[in-house]
Amino acid sequence: MKQRNKKSNQQLGVVIVGHVDHGKSSLIGRLLHDTDSLPAGKKEELEAICEKRGVPFEWSFLLDAFQAERDQAVTIDTTQIFFSTAARNYVIIDAPGHREFLKNMISGAAQADAAVLVVDATEGVQEQTRRHAYMLHLLGLQQICVVINKMDKVDYSAEVFSKVSKESVDYLKSIGLNAGHIIPISAREGDMLVERNTNMPWYKGKMLTEALDALELSSPAVALPLRFPVQDVYRFEEERVLVGRIETGTLNKGDTIFFSPTNEKAVVTAIKSWPEEKDSLKASAGESVGITLDDRIFVERGHLGSSEKNLPILSNVFRANIFWLSHTPLKVGNSYKIRYGTREARVTVQSIDNLIDTQDLERQEDASEVARNAVAEVTLRARDMLPIDAHDMNAKMGRIVIYEGYDVAGGGLINMEGYPDQRQSAEPKSENIYKVMHSVTPDMRAQRFGHYGGIFWFTGLSGSGKSTLAVAAEKEIFERSMNAYVLDGDNVRYGLNSDLGFSPEDRAENIRRVGEVSALQASSGVIVLSAFISPYQADRRKARAAAPSYFHEVYIKADLETCESRDPKGLYKKARSGDIKQFTGIDSPYEAPSNPDLVVDTEKNDIETCVKQIVDYIVENVGLGEIGEKEVAIENRVVSIKQR
Repeated sequence: MKQRNKKSNQQLGVVIVGHVDHGKSSLIGRLLHDTDSLPAGKKEELEAICEKRGVPFEWSFLLDAFQAERDQAVTIDTTQIFFSTAARNYVIIDAPGHREFLKNMISGAAQADAAVLVVDATEGVQEQTRRHAYMLHLLGLQQICVVINKMDKVDYSAEVFSKVSKESVDYLKSIGLNAGHIIPISAREGDMLVERNTNMPWYKGKMLTEALDALELSSPAVALPLRFPVQDVYRFEEERVLVGRIETGTLNKGDTIFFSPTNEKAVVTAIKSWPEEKDSLKASAGESVGITLDDRIFVERGHLGSSEKNLPILSNVFRANIFWLSHTPLKVGNSYKIRYGTREARVTVQSIDNLIDTQDLERQEDASEVARNAVAEVTLRARDMLPIDAHDMNAKMGRIVIYEGYDVAGGGLINMEGYPDQRQSAEPKSENIYKVMHSVTPDMRAQRFGHYGGIFWFTGLSGSGKSTLAVAAEKEIFERSMNAYVLDGDNVRYGLNSDLGFSPEDRAENIRRVGEVSALQASSGVIVLSAFISPYQADRRKARAAAPSYFHEVYIKADLETCESRDPKGLYKKARSGDIKQFTGIDSPYEAPSNPDLVVDTEKNDIETCVKQIVDYIVENVGLGEIGEKEVAIENRVVSIKQR
């Protein structure tokens, strides 16, 4: 057996995928033989077995380690084999193509740096070819080599190679992948694997081993921000050691390490490694270490260490591009356990955003469930805040595995597109601030104005009728000699929030500010009608928290089709054409209220009916007859005055 390349410490993991019977195992077997990577006498042993059985020798037998597999002629085990070229070392991951063993393919592909997609020259791109290629896309693999196998079966035809190559490339491009190399091969005959032959003089490109050697190693994990998932906490007498593996980045003795989701930090006083049991000054990605801290902050398994300058996102909701494996369909409202890094969490399926057909890439937006072997984009919501890295920002931390009971039910990539970072400091940044204590109480204001203040928060899609109804309700309330004022999204962005855009973070800050302003107005006795899309449940909860005794969530209900047909400002048309990015309902999510205080259905009711419903609700909830007898417990809001 050929010795592994000792001159290079580079090792590249390659997953082999493709439709069943397109020759993946034969390709690997022949590649191992031609690179002199087989154990001594292995080929001869298998040839003798084949002769004894009276069957022709197959290169795939080199990987079929079990008798049952040879009898079934189906590879069911995910096999890892090492070989090397003059350039570097490789680990080849043989991922089976049969539908029943797709889970093995996923677990294999998740460890790979690059992929070889095998396509049969006699059959072209098939169902599993597309499915496996889409899995490569889901798993974030970008370096793809396509080999058109069994060229000996088509008389080494350049025309057939060109046709199948185009079919393969077109599909890969449609899912955002590019084939770095497309190589005609015959695994059975060894054509274009390690040595160039005379059967295809028309082909001037690289052989397979040359193409593999040309693949670039991905950016080293040490170049990414520090991520230290805590595996466990050990205690040795008075010493407490946090242990885990550094997934990305580097950590130095003396660094300040920040832990999420608790938002606590401390200085690293020691870095310990085993089995040498020696202290180090530095540890890098891939190293399993223990660290001690200068402060006994609360840290447990699943917490994520990072530098304070490059924090993970903190959120209780995220999107995931998943591949579903369970026999039981995934449905909205179902609860599952997920794992990523060392963290486990319970999540509920909030929505199935897209069901993707891997054959033609059509997207179904109104799917009610995700069946076995289907690909989907879903939104998951957790009970607690989770430290999260989107896959496009950190591939090591951006993958999840979904469990149904104790079984793997699916897996995929975390996608935070459209959702904000919910991490916010609980302490104000300004110094020298003091609460202003009012001598006029809410009851005194109510007696003067004839009503209490209140916040009636109108949320709904653009075009649902929020501003129209708010303005009409304001007029009706004013004519009843009650003090009301409309805060509208567009008007607020002209002044108070003119510095904010429409990114998820800016949307969250927009609602935070409006929530605080609404709280101040309501405490002064004003009936505030706040008309804002406010697409995220988390942001609306924060707006409520600013003045919970005053707050009423009013859901102006109208579906996307209805709102788009109205399109009073022409915004949907611009969003569909790509002129407006991150538009709610089109390429940015809207989370409908789960338990609003009032639902106003503008699809089924006219304006007059809706306005009457709103005004009646407001009068009932701010009038002295209903509320004057109640004890109104409202915290004094903080007025921040920075000393100059």
